[in-house]
Amino acid sequence: MTDGLSLPRRYFAIAAISAGTALTIIDGGIATVALPTIARDLGVANSAVVAVVTVYQLILAMMILPFSGLGDRFGLKRTYQFGQIVFTVATMLCFFAKSLPFLLVVRAAQALGAAAALSVSAALIRSIYPARQLGRGLGINSVVVSSSAALAPTLGGLVLSVAPWPWVFASAVPFALASLALGRALPAPQPRDEPFDVLGGVMCASMIGLVIGGAESGVHGDSPVVSAAIVMVGIGIGAIFIRRERGEAKPILPIDLLAKPVIALSAIGGYAAFTASMTLLLSTPFRLQHGFGMSAAEVGAAIAPWPLTNMIVAPLAGWLSDRVPAGILGGIGMAVSIVALVLIAFLPADPGYFDIAWRMALCGSGFGMFLPPNSRLVIGSAPRDRSAAAGGLIGTVRLVGQTTGATLVAALLALGIGAGRTPPLVAAGLALVAGLCSLPRLRPSIRNPQSAEAEDGQPATHVAR
Repeated sequence: MTDGLSLPRRYFAIAAISAGTALTIIDGGIATVALPTIARDLGVANSAVVAVVTVYQLILAMMILPFSGLGDRFGLKRTYQFGQIVFTVATMLCFFAKSLPFLLVVRAAQALGAAAALSVSAALIRSIYPARQLGRGLGINSVVVSSSAALAPTLGGLVLSVAPWPWVFASAVPFALASLALGRALPAPQPRDEPFDVLGGVMCASMIGLVIGGAESGVHGDSPVVSAAIVMVGIGIGAIFIRRERGEAKPILPIDLLAKPVIALSAIGGYAAFTASMTLLLSTPFRLQHGFGMSAAEVGAAIAPWPLTNMIVAPLAGWLSDRVPAGILGGIGMAVSIVALVLIAFLPADPGYFDIAWRMALCGSGFGMFLPPNSRLVIGSAPRDRSAAAGGLIGTVRLVGQTTGATLVAALLALGIGAGRTPPLVAAGLALVAGLCSLPRLRPSIRNPQSAEAEDGQPATHVAR
């Protein structure tokens, strides 16, 4: 499998992974438009029903790394398809939800299934594509992520206009069924007969859940003392967990991979980039509506150039990352994004649609230029038997970064500065951090010449990019 799958099997495997990725992204965002309807039908407060979204995102972030460890041991294909089955069964249970607690349990089960699939998807992509086309594969996957995120709100609105709210969740089931049907084409790396560190998995999930949950609790107005205590408990568990993981041959938290400077810089840069993008995307609607008096439809049209441009640039960046060092592509992408973010911060006093749209398109192209090469470098620099761990790291960085961005926007809104120039300027600062993490990867001392791609017979310099 070092040279990827043969054609046409490769195309069916790509379709299976794409459907599974779309499922995860759509289900994470589609519920947002249904929250008011769910609150009314279940007779709960609007503030309480937000948990339908936050529970899904939190469980997803908590479980990706533990599931990536299980994927290595049970088999990548088996873990991926198991996740799809769990998600489909949990979605069917949404039709029996007559109370918010039951719905939250179902959403948690959906997130567990999605986490199992997402945790091994990047490792499967590495097995599907030839080594020389890994960047192209990750670029295509980025397009699926962007297009699914853009589709989710529209799809949710269309479903609600003709059907009850449980069908909003069921709208993702066709993607799961398609992925399962096409999943026979997926590569089947052999499982490894190794013990799984159950305690380590529990500690990893607890660390992420307590830190993120405590931070979100604080910004949403709960007791600051209790919220701080929750975060501190998470940090304490994390300190013990990291010390414990240092003695493991294949740790659940991939500190062995993070010890490689090229992967550590890529992870930090990816976290900063995802936080920056979410900070801008969540704060912009408030600014356009409250500051410039735009309608919801006008806001959606003004933001749309971001994902549309990203859909074009991401596969191009993935293709280029197989030929051009990721440090160059990442540096250019973040430079473009910083310029665009500053321009967004200093919009004209009475901006028209074009004033906003071209700035959003420019910003989306910058992030699209940065993220696929960044992911390619993480996956390509990891040993092949740690591909699932590297993929879990990418997924966790994305989710934690997006959650951090959402929490940051909530905090800025609470301070009364979340609907002005501050969020895009903060995002520009984060983009600068991502760019500064990207450029050092051009140094030969930072590159990782002894990569898994070199083990596969590819030149080491190819992967060090």
